[in-house]
Amino acid sequence: MSLEKDINDGIKAAMLAKEKVRLAALRAVKAEILLAKTADGSEDISDDKVLKIIQKLVKQRKESAAVYNQNGRAELAQNELDEAAVLEVYMPKQLTGADLENALKAIIEQVGATSPADMGKVMGVATKQLAGQADGRAISEAVKTLLKK
Repeated sequence: MSLEKDINDGIKAAMLAKEKVRLAALRAVKAEILLAKTADGSEDISDDKVLKIIQKLVKQRKESAAVYNQNGRAELAQNELDEAAVLEVYMPKQLTGADLENALKAIIEQVGATSPADMGKVMGVATKQLAGQADGRAISEAVKTLLKK
C-alpha cells in the first residue's frame, strides 16, 4: 500500500474520530502532495517523495515549536509538536546514536574516507542511504566526530 493512500485513509479516520490535530497534520501532507503532483504534471507520486514531504513538514513543525517556546507561547508550541508526532508515525524508524554511528562507520569504510576533508564524499552517500532514517544535521555531526578520530 502506498504512503499517499495511508495518508488519505488517515484523514478519513481522523475525520470520523474528530481528531483535529491529526486531521490538520495529515491535511498539510496531502496539500504538499497535491502541490508536488501539479509541479511534476504527473498523476502519481513515489513513496520516496512523500517521505521527503513528511520529513520537511516534521522539521518545520519542530522549528516552529522552538520559536514558539522562545517567545513564551507554550500552547502553540505543544500543538506543533503534537502535529509532528502524528507525522512521525508515517516515517520509517529513526536511527539512534549507536545504530547511526555503526551505519556511518560502514559508509566511511565503503567510501574510503580517512580525514575530515573527505566529509563531502561521506555525506553524499550517507544522505542517500539513510534518507528518512536520520536527520541530516545528526548525520553531519556524527560524520564530523567519526572523521576526527
